Amino acid sequence: MSEPIHVVLADDHAVVRKGIREFLEEAGDIAVIAEAADGDAALDAIRTHRPDVAVLDIQMPRRTGIEVTRAVRDERLPVGVLVLTAYDDDPYVQAVLEAGANGYVLKNASSEEIVQAVHTVHEGQMALDPVIARKIVSRWMSAGQAPQQPAEPRPSPREMDVLKLITHGYTNKAIGVQLKISERTVQGHIASLFAKLGVNSRTELVVHAAQLGWVSLERTNDE
Repeated sequence: MSEPIHVVLADDHAVVRKGIREFLEEAGDIAVIAEAADGDAALDAIRTHRPDVAVLDIQMPRRTGIEVTRAVRDERLPVGVLVLTAYDDDPYVQAVLEAGANGYVLKNASSEEIVQAVHTVHEGQMALDPVIARKIVSRWMSAGQAPQQPAEPRPSPREMDVLKLITHGYTNKAIGVQLKISERTVQGHIASLFAKLGVNSRTELVVHAAQLGWVSLERTNDE
């Protein structure tokens, strides 16, 4: 078996930490190696244990998750940072991303979505909650950044099916089940989409596709 993803978990509420730890470790390939109840302790734990991923709340005593993230980047620590918070306000989103976080997920996300976000960050990609992704796209649109049409062809009908499910937060496995295709086939479609749009992550894929009008980030009553 491969090594589990080592995680430092920081949140000032013990009950919240316990719940997050339980469903992260239930995934089977994630190990929470240290916990912290404030920002100073979180930074100390990251320095000491050198985890693969640090899962941080924003509002913590002594240092905020934003300040911890900034310190991690200033010290060039080789750690992926996933901010897990209840706040989706624009100033927080901007501050977190500018500090250098690799992911921003809301606490009302499902346990599967949070586990997937840890994996995504560990793989060196950006993990954004769909709510946060919509905010970023809206900001870009309001700033007058017109989408550029790609030189490559549009996605095939099956690739569009995969793209829509990615937009709605489905994992590769869930997409395979939904479309009745293998997970390997799903990965092939995603690789093709990456190539057509010239992107390197699922988040970039969704944001770019939304800019081009291929998918909508607005939820409908049926979702």
